[in-house]
Amino acid sequence: MTGTPPVDQDGSRHRPSCDPPLLRLSVLGGLQVEPLETRSLDTADTDPSLAVPQVRAALADASVQRTLAVLDRAAPAMAAGLVRLGAIESPSGREHERAAEVLRRFRALGIADVHMDSTPNVIARIPGRSGRAIVFVSTLDDLASIPPLQRAAGRPPYVDGDRVVGPGTNTSATTEAMLAAAQAYIASGKQPLHDLVFAAVAQEETGLVGMNALYAAYRDRALSFVDILGDGRSITYGALGIHWWRVVARGPGGHSLGGGTPNVNQAIGRAVDRILSLPQPPASDNPRRTSLNVAMLQSGAVFNHKPDSGWFSVDIRSLDADAIAANEAAVRGILDDVSRETGLSLTMQPVSRTPGGQIAGADTSLLVRASVAIGESLGLSPRLGNAGSANLNVAIGGGTFAIGLGGERGGARGQPGEFADIPAMVRTATHVFLLAVVMGDA
Repeated sequence: MTGTPPVDQDGSRHRPSCDPPLLRLSVLGGLQVEPLETRSLDTADTDPSLAVPQVRAALADASVQRTLAVLDRAAPAMAAGLVRLGAIESPSGREHERAAEVLRRFRALGIADVHMDSTPNVIARIPGRSGRAIVFVSTLDDLASIPPLQRAAGRPPYVDGDRVVGPGTNTSATTEAMLAAAQAYIASGKQPLHDLVFAAVAQEETGLVGMNALYAAYRDRALSFVDILGDGRSITYGALGIHWWRVVARGPGGHSLGGGTPNVNQAIGRAVDRILSLPQPPASDNPRRTSLNVAMLQSGAVFNHKPDSGWFSVDIRSLDADAIAANEAAVRGILDDVSRETGLSLTMQPVSRTPGGQIAGADTSLLVRASVAIGESLGLSPRLGNAGSANLNVAIGGGTFAIGLGGERGGARGQPGEFADIPAMVRTATHVFLLAVVMGDA
């Protein structure tokens, strides 16, 4: 059980002389009150949750302790809510029904400022006093492959021990956790300094459309964004830039016995060979994670015809925007050369551009330090990373502090046996609630 107080060799518990207790939460057991040890908070082996005064104060707050006790008993209700959410088909671009359910549930919490935009994002705001905002984000949409699996299952998701099982549950667990965190904050009776915004965003899988709309609405007043992806076993504070291109080749078509020359496949093959020959950093020494890949090629429909068009994909990514730009320039140069050599048309068409970036000081910011400390208080050992690839990329790319709470959520995503882990969902809700308490008054 997490949160058990340390035991000396004689079996006695450490007792503090004057410090308040540190609350630890076990999602499988009850609340445990762990006294602080008498050692100095400046020592290297101190619990990190105690080294962040704001987190220490939050964990010692009586209203927070009462609310954590409620969250610890919330697993059955959260599981039931996820059964309802996960049963709703919500492929990217067709999230309206799931969005309507999330809208209804936010309003049922008594939050006055709740609306759905055209994306459709669902945005709920607990008002503060500063005019600034802390924005929490979850994802509404599923992979396109999930609705057929939901229909083939022949039944809605169901609870099986510590899991909610069924297609549509894995991603939706983060929205369920966000709803529970918002409910917990309201139950705590706290009034934040900054607005607390809880947003379930659409079309994450098809170009971060919902997040772009949310960021446009809040970029001028958001202090930070928190992308809810898991319970906080990993915390990401930087973003990997990812640009996807479709290169389209066009030329004369014709039968195998005549016409259709030069063949567009000559241009495709020549271009792909040269693009994949562009020098890239070796995998063993690539701290900026720069890479270039061609994954898909498509042309022609029958054996005896020369196609008049075809295409191939180009995936360019890096933590360094200049490296992405350099690779794109090199690809364009190759396409120009091949077009001149063959007389065929080769054009680059953007498919998606996921922004990336690194914000100075992000790794030591209160947002990151508080999230690490909260994770430690939940018995986790958070791992830090600077290469996120999700909704947080939009905010970081725009220059706004953001983190991604990653880690445990469930498994078998996009498969018939997809599931969400209920204890992880409760930990996620607890992490988000505590971050709202800390950052809402920071």
